[in-house]
Amino acid sequence: MAQQNSKVMAFYDHIDELRVRLMRCLIVFMVGFLVCYFVADPILAILRKPLFDVMPPEQRHLYFTSLFENFLTHLKIAGYASLFFFSPYYFYQLWGFIAPGLYPKERKLVIPFVAAASGFFIGGACFAYFLLFPVGFKYFVTYGGPSDVPMLTIDSYYGTCLKLILLFGLAFELPVLVVLLGYLGLVDAPLLRKQRRTAILIITVASAMFAPPDAVSMLMLGCPLILLYEGSIWVVQWLGVRRARQPIESGNPKPKNEDDEPPTHPFEGRSR
Repeated sequence: MAQQNSKVMAFYDHIDELRVRLMRCLIVFMVGFLVCYFVADPILAILRKPLFDVMPPEQRHLYFTSLFENFLTHLKIAGYASLFFFSPYYFYQLWGFIAPGLYPKERKLVIPFVAAASGFFIGGACFAYFLLFPVGFKYFVTYGGPSDVPMLTIDSYYGTCLKLILLFGLAFELPVLVVLLGYLGLVDAPLLRKQRRTAILIITVASAMFAPPDAVSMLMLGCPLILLYEGSIWVVQWLGVRRARQPIESGNPKPKNEDDEPPTHPFEGRSR
């Protein structure tokens, strides 16, 4: 009975810790939101550039069809910009939440994890902006006959841009997740290779569902993810070889220290 009560208390401790970290993220988000709101116009200009570059000068206009549309778009831009620019802090809080379930030596990976997660997130967003937007916007703007003139609204255009940037940023987190699971010993290179076809199928379906409805955009999302998946397999294999060589190079078993102490929660008893 005492053990059951202890597990219940531990569960509520995790919930309380999650609440605290979510509140910290919310505070940082609100501060970032206020800062980004006052610099929303330069951000809007940056987002407009890929579209206006493929449009004739006389058509370089965005329209709003409701009284509050322009104001609400500025709020939306501020929210997305806060998520984007303060993403390292959010990843740091995520690591802080899962760190108690890791071994002490694994908890020291906070800087590599935050750097890799932030780098791939920003890299995915830059991939969408610098590669997908010029190709995709030119295709859709010039699609049709000479009499077809685009009249894009502020909400629809910026909403599409923000969703694609967020989508590519999150999609590029795939290798970070795979390598992290490989480092923790939850997956290995043979398993990843065995599940390659399933992974490619999932990536293809996800690209078809979330990318813009044209073959070029779907390929520009799916192909990098497949390459990143293949690259993560090699990294996981390298980690496995390195882990296997350590006992051989030392010549004797590593003495027990605090780095060998098992985690207390929430991944206690996980496969090593």
